[in-house]
Amino acid sequence: MAANKDSVKYTVFISLVLCIVCSVVVSAAAVFLKPVQQVNKSLEKKANILAAAGIKAEPGQDVNKLFDQVIVTKVVDLETGKYTDAVNPATYDQRKASKDPQMSVALTQQQDIASIKRVAKYATVYLVEKDSKLETIVLPVKGYGLWSTLYGFVALKGDLNTVVGMGFYEQGETPGLGGEVDNPAWKGLWPGKQIFADSDLQQANMPEPKIHLIKGKVDRSAPNAAHEVDGLSGATLTSNGVTHLMQFWFGQSGFGPFLKNLRAGEA
Repeated sequence: MAANKDSVKYTVFISLVLCIVCSVVVSAAAVFLKPVQQVNKSLEKKANILAAAGIKAEPGQDVNKLFDQVIVTKVVDLETGKYTDAVNPATYDQRKASKDPQMSVALTQQQDIASIKRVAKYATVYLVEKDSKLETIVLPVKGYGLWSTLYGFVALKGDLNTVVGMGFYEQGETPGLGGEVDNPAWKGLWPGKQIFADSDLQQANMPEPKIHLIKGKVDRSAPNAAHEVDGLSGATLTSNGVTHLMQFWFGQSGFGPFLKNLRAGEA
């Protein structure tokens, strides 16, 4: 006996079959495409590191090959501020480690000015060297803005103070407001800025980072202009978030001890 195609049971049956088939197709696509997505994610990350360091791939140039030619990847123990071989820099996932209680440290409320809750014990850093001398170093940073955690890279010159470039490769801020952290014009304000005051670097103690965003535009003639960046118009909380993440990562709980050791040749 033929099924009644107008019945409720038949309609429900067909709907269930379609749902199952669609689920299988979507799941299979996700599984098969995952390796491709991982490759693209790695490629994008390398491109962002190169961009922060001021190195631009030519059209058609192999980003992976360029990265391997100019970048030396190392891992830093944030507690000691020294290089470590405790983890493999080629496979270490700092972002994943920051969520693992065994691989990270909980921050106190006073420490956690960037609102990230935990910090990984080890951090991956990227060096550009010339004639065995450090030319540029790229450091990963993250911190909470208004709606999201911003993930990015900051590159410093060999003096470990002057910004070469910076950019966020992942953020979910409001388009046209906090989302302007992706605006090339705003990112172009960073090169030449200084993280620390020169006078503080000459002291034995850990220097406090001076870099911060201000409301409005920087007066280039002002005494602190080298440490100030134009704030994001209409996005005070995102601007504050950028200031806080910069001050966290270049402070005592971030890369501060490492940069101090690196200046002294003790990293």
